[in-house]
Amino acid sequence: MILGKSPEDECQLSSLKMKPGFKVMMMGSLEEDIANASVPPEDMPEVINDLDIEDEEVAIESKDVYLAKIDRRIREYKINMLNQPRPGKKLLVLDIDYTLFDHRSTAETGYELMRPFLHEFLTSAYQEYDIVIWSATSMKWIEEKMKLLGVATHNDYKVIFYLDSSAMISIHTPKYGVVQVKPLGVIWGKFDQYTPRNTIMFDDIRRNFLMNPGNGLKIRPFKQAHLNREKDCELLRLAKYLKDIVCEEDFSSLDHKHWERYKPKKKRRTEARDKSSGPS
Repeated sequence: MILGKSPEDECQLSSLKMKPGFKVMMMGSLEEDIANASVPPEDMPEVINDLDIEDEEVAIESKDVYLAKIDRRIREYKINMLNQPRPGKKLLVLDIDYTLFDHRSTAETGYELMRPFLHEFLTSAYQEYDIVIWSATSMKWIEEKMKLLGVATHNDYKVIFYLDSSAMISIHTPKYGVVQVKPLGVIWGKFDQYTPRNTIMFDDIRRNFLMNPGNGLKIRPFKQAHLNREKDCELLRLAKYLKDIVCEEDFSSLDHKHWERYKPKKKRRTEARDKSSGPS
């Protein structure tokens, strides 16, 4: 707007007689983004500084007002089962955007934005874990992305169901105000097989774990796919971590924040034995 009057849509910047240094804000979407986004996300979560949000974990997960919201989701949220849970399997819950897929970069095909080793990771995890996809977007967006990435139709693993933004709840934190989170209690309340002891969630946003801090692992976000595709090995390393912890009796007692330092029980026992039998 110039001097209180909006210019016409066809108006050229050169005709506006702006003073040197005048700031112009460009609004809208790139043509490439529009062409590449077959189904744009309808309800992306707000972006906040996520560096220190673990400070907000104290007592939030046990507040009655939030437990009541979870109970409501358990009663009212309808899950469309894609495959049935398998007896004895643990549970892996996965985010999509920046976890499995770079949804902000541009590419000739969406497949180029897939995180490296995605199918190898899911195939490996499926041997011991049932897999759930939970994204803070619409169900239509989730379904389209899973089709685009070939997850929905893969022969070597199956996803048991998807959860979208309407399965999330809002909570209030003193530091960040109202935020949306992914309470795993919604799943635990619907399936007796899954509990805090056998569930782990990967997400690039730490605040999503606030209702279940002991079960969340913050994955490094996958961004700028065209630059990082050749060197990103995060999923391969996490596939090994899932294998290493599968015999643990309680996932919620593990320090997932420092998952890279984890030593499997067998390795820990070997090191302890070698230490005790060392030279006297």
